[in-house]
Amino acid sequence: MAYLELKNVSKSFSNVTVVQDFNLEIEKGSLVSFLGPSGCGKTTTLRMIAGFEKLDSGTIKLGDREITTVPPNRRDIGMVFQAYALFPNMTVRENIAFGLRMKKAPKQEIEKRVNEVLDMVRLQDTAKRFPHQLSGGQQQRIALARALAVQPCVLLLDEPLSALDAEVRVVLRGEIRRIQSELAITTVYVTHDQEEALSISDKVVVMNKGIIVQVGTPEEIYRAPKTRFVATFIGTANQFYGEVSGKDTVTCKNIKLSVDGLKEFNEGQQVVVLVRPENIQVQSEHHNRRNWNAIPGTIETITFHGAVTRLGVNANGQRVVADITVGNTQPVSLNQTIWLSFPPDGCQVMAVTE
Repeated sequence: MAYLELKNVSKSFSNVTVVQDFNLEIEKGSLVSFLGPSGCGKTTTLRMIAGFEKLDSGTIKLGDREITTVPPNRRDIGMVFQAYALFPNMTVRENIAFGLRMKKAPKQEIEKRVNEVLDMVRLQDTAKRFPHQLSGGQQQRIALARALAVQPCVLLLDEPLSALDAEVRVVLRGEIRRIQSELAITTVYVTHDQEEALSISDKVVVMNKGIIVQVGTPEEIYRAPKTRFVATFIGTANQFYGEVSGKDTVTCKNIKLSVDGLKEFNEGQQVVVLVRPENIQVQSEHHNRRNWNAIPGTIETITFHGAVTRLGVNANGQRVVADITVGNTQPVSLNQTIWLSFPPDGCQVMAVTE
């Protein structure tokens, strides 16, 4: 049963629709990410949940009560902003205690709760410092601690890591997931970073132009995208354009591909075949594997990504990206002629109109 529910939610600014007919059910204790390009309506939707933006239409329910018109301070929702929004003239302890003081909690309870959340974010030794004496990562942890101190029913995070450097982002997103799991607090997380969303979410809501394109687990979103937008926005996908030729073949400009899943397409229909870089094997010689696609190509770029090296290959005029690992592939070099091999079930076929 849904704990947080948005039903037929829409919002426009100056006759421009930014969120349209948004329907979503979020289970209690789960972490759900809103993922999409800039301007797709992620933050506006989050602000409507928080009560900072009024809905043009639709309803929002939290638990067994409708909160569509409830003021923000009475929704029992905590929010962490991209810019931290800490009070510069207050110490860390005073910042965290602020919400509890506004609720007029007893002094002893405030002291206890502040110590608890400082332990939770592992920043006990910063209690007497001011925000300007902290690093960006520490400030964001304190902003998280302040939101959690009041024990909200729902936690909202709006691009909380975008201002931090890459290494700190990776560490802090792990901390956010750890804390969220320990507390089992229902969390909505807004990001444009696909790696971030896939790594910490129970479910991912992919948005584009104000609408939900797909909802699913990180694995479902990556491995079974429902549209070409999702396939290309989440990760990298090679795109081969062509037309259906028989029950298991797509004829492209310079190559023919053996594919699975053509039953729903008609002969001659224009389609695009999507192939993930990790599904492509790179070999120095042509290996005849039954039904596998084998395409010759020339290496144009080699980009090192740590555990994976990404190759940019010119295959009969088609730009193809393939990922290789050091342990599974012989050394390669620029301008080397290679063969790209991938099985029919490594292809996903979609209509060009999608």
